[in-house]
Amino acid sequence: MHVSDGNPATDKEAQLRAEIEDLKRKLEEHQQGTQPSRAHGKRNRVSPAALWIMAIVVVLIVLGAFFAGYLPQISRQTALAKEARDESAELLPVNVALVEQAPANSQLVLPGNIQAVTEAPVLARASGYIQKRYVDIGDRVTEGQLLAEIVAPELDQQVQQAKAGADQARASLEQASANLAQGKTNADMARYTSERWQALVQKGAVARQDADTYKSSYEASLENVQALDKAVNVAKNNVGVAEANLGHFTEMQGYLKVKAPFAGVITLRNIDTGALVTESSTLLFRIAQTERLRTYVNVPQMDAPGIHVGQPAELKIPDLPQLKFTGTVTRTANALDPATRTLLVEVQVPNQIGKLLPGMYSEVYFTTPRVEPPMIIRGDALVVRGSGNLVASLDADDIVHYRPIDVGRDYGDRLEVLGGVRKGDRVVISPGDAIREGTKVKPILVGKPPAT
Repeated sequence: MHVSDGNPATDKEAQLRAEIEDLKRKLEEHQQGTQPSRAHGKRNRVSPAALWIMAIVVVLIVLGAFFAGYLPQISRQTALAKEARDESAELLPVNVALVEQAPANSQLVLPGNIQAVTEAPVLARASGYIQKRYVDIGDRVTEGQLLAEIVAPELDQQVQQAKAGADQARASLEQASANLAQGKTNADMARYTSERWQALVQKGAVARQDADTYKSSYEASLENVQALDKAVNVAKNNVGVAEANLGHFTEMQGYLKVKAPFAGVITLRNIDTGALVTESSTLLFRIAQTERLRTYVNVPQMDAPGIHVGQPAELKIPDLPQLKFTGTVTRTANALDPATRTLLVEVQVPNQIGKLLPGMYSEVYFTTPRVEPPMIIRGDALVVRGSGNLVASLDADDIVHYRPIDVGRDYGDRLEVLGGVRKGDRVVISPGDAIREGTKVKPILVGKPPAT
């Protein structure tokens, strides 16, 4: 007796097997009832027709069992696959990207303006006319090289007048010194005379009144010596003033020859031959040293701790993409600008080949180490809502979960994330309103974020 297990295909196969056994039994009974009796005692034989009937029945039974068992199983598998495809087709496809970790060294790119280390304007120190100009813009000059000559007749006359005044002051000093010497001589004579008369008074040879007269004359001569000594001092002062005046005009006369204060290149020429220039107001030339240049960079507050004196930096000029210039951080302000929250940094770079020019725009590259490199996500994976900055990440079952993140540096096409995600997490790119919390989606990996 066959007990059914509830599977139609199994029940049908068992029924077919039972029918095969029944047919075999009937065939054996028929063969036993139809065997001919031979007198000569030969063995009984099965007819060919019966064998063919048996083979056909067996083939039919096998085919029936095949179609009854295998085809329903194939049908069930096809139905399950179709259901899986229908369920997958109903899931919303989304682009996702993997969260990557930033490299240990971060590269910071900031704009800078190239300037000369030493640059100075050359002004006229004497009024007059340009008699000769020897240099023009772009000329390289050495320290003390003659740049131009100024002619100033009035200054020459002032020099001559100052010389005459100095000579007169010296003559007055000599006269005052002579008067002082004479006064001292007269004072000595008056002292001797007074002393003799005092001796004669003690002997009673002369009247005391006459002795007192010579004594008063001696005292007057002493006062005269003091006055003459002061006159000599005044004359000395007059000589000093006259000589200083002469030195001033002589020095001014030396400025008629305009010379380079240091070695460099002429970056501006503002005068020509015959031009009238006035003292301390006319700009003649501008000179700059170009063998070594400097550029000033404003470093943001978050990157300021990674900048220090002696740190190497690389300069790139957009107009010279094939060239790179290596410089060094020479000094920092050691304080942030309260208006911009930036640190002023000076980078000096050699310019032996002369490709760098003062006033150029440059891009300055700094490489700073990071103790804990942050995570990197694509910029279009950021979701900004009232609750803050979020990303839509997927779990192992492709279900969306919104996570709050701490955003660091913004590179535009990529973002640094200081917390909230881990390396290898999958985040949805540009999630729309249809991507909600707990939604099961169909992820499509689009690649890694750009490298920092």
